[in-house]
Amino acid sequence: MHGPRALVSLPRKGKRMSEIVFKSALELGRMLKKKKLSAVELLGECLTQYARHNARINAVILTDLNRARAAAQAADKRLAAGETLSPFDGVTMTAKESFDWQGHPSTWGDPALIDNVPTKNAVALQRMLDAGAVMYGKTNVPLSLADWQSFNAVYGTTNNPWDVTRTPGGSSGGSAAALATGMTALEIGSDIGASIRNPAHYCGVYGHKPTYGVVPYRGHLMPGSVSISDITVAGPLARSARDLSAMMGLLAGTEGIEAHGLQVKLPKPRFTALKELRVAVKLNSPVSDVDQSYQNRLIALGEFLKKKVKTLSYTAEPGFSDEEAYENYITLLRATATKRMSEAEIDAAREKARSFDPGDKSYVPLMTRAFALSHGEWLRANERRHQMAVAWDQFFEDWDVLLCPAAASAAWPHDQVGERHERFIPVNGKQVSTIDQRFWAGYSGNFYLPSTIAPIGLIPAGLPVGVQIISRAYGDYTSLKVAEWIEEEFGGFAVPPGY
Repeated sequence: MHGPRALVSLPRKGKRMSEIVFKSALELGRMLKKKKLSAVELLGECLTQYARHNARINAVILTDLNRARAAAQAADKRLAAGETLSPFDGVTMTAKESFDWQGHPSTWGDPALIDNVPTKNAVALQRMLDAGAVMYGKTNVPLSLADWQSFNAVYGTTNNPWDVTRTPGGSSGGSAAALATGMTALEIGSDIGASIRNPAHYCGVYGHKPTYGVVPYRGHLMPGSVSISDITVAGPLARSARDLSAMMGLLAGTEGIEAHGLQVKLPKPRFTALKELRVAVKLNSPVSDVDQSYQNRLIALGEFLKKKVKTLSYTAEPGFSDEEAYENYITLLRATATKRMSEAEIDAAREKARSFDPGDKSYVPLMTRAFALSHGEWLRANERRHQMAVAWDQFFEDWDVLLCPAAASAAWPHDQVGERHERFIPVNGKQVSTIDQRFWAGYSGNFYLPSTIAPIGLIPAGLPVGVQIISRAYGDYTSLKVAEWIEEEFGGFAVPPGY
């Protein structure tokens, strides 16, 4: 095992092919199949990027190079024999630190879990390994996966490749940074509060938050836990939308008890051409103001699509207010934390909740009340959530996708002081709470909807931004297909300067 500063330098033949590491994973898989590249060579290219850049970025925080080399050699033998396991056979990958990788710790950034060494791989990771992907390391996260930054006392801070003074996002921040710098070609992350979507947006890569329950979560749980929390999902990150679609073909499907009787069969999109597409665009919200530089890129995308799609609206929305959607999301999101809280902590939350004005809907009162919810109160909040989910489903009778921001702005400067809700970011010349932008996380996540992040260019500050593409429940391939079209027609991944 190697720590975050352990660099490697593999023997190389001939001139380094630096552009190789930024190709899509599917293209790399085709090159491997056609014998234009070997899995061992591809692993070497990614490790060269790791050696050159990881000390500055700190994206990959744990490696097992012996296991990776053996897997790459095995892939080359299969490819030579024409026994390819999948389009990703022999392609280099990493995974978020919190996914169990047999023989290596899953700490979730917590020093108390440094000895939590699993004996099995997470199901999602195992599905990628069964497809022939070559896993060489894990990528960094925030403590308990609970931040839009990626820093912890075990592995330190991960930096954004576009500007190392800024966050790469979280909690799959190391995942997105590793992809953006060519250290890996495939990644698996998780998302309860935009933890796939936010890093993809900040680092200029692709990410997909699947429909709730579609991708197995077992092996991505705290020690001693077997139940999956509300809202949270596992899903793929990559440098191309087509990579995400292909990964979903491998990752989706039930396991364990559900697999005794349930199967997942995600439908194909109802459309076959861009001209058939019905698009709604949401640029801003009274709950979370969006920086104008970011809105301008969304407007540019909307105006581009307007000439190509069947219909496009800047006003169409589901039938509930942003304020109610946000309140319901924060209530149900923060209620998930009570699973790990003591009775004394819950009692303290009940006492504190009584001190707030009942009409105060700011974050701290909402969070505190969520910690103190009775079961009956949770059931009523959940009922209202499902009523709004029905409104979303009715909305998608008329619209194929809703395009909206992933966050309030591009990546912001590191700020590790105090609690998350005490930190502020600049938006349109004002300092606003980092928590407000959670609205954009819950707008799809709280209702179990799939959403895909696709890069849509740079703002004048030279930072990437992405569009969030929301589709109806189980319409994963709809949002993914739209991301593919945006990539082909409007633009996609760009290599950060200096890599």
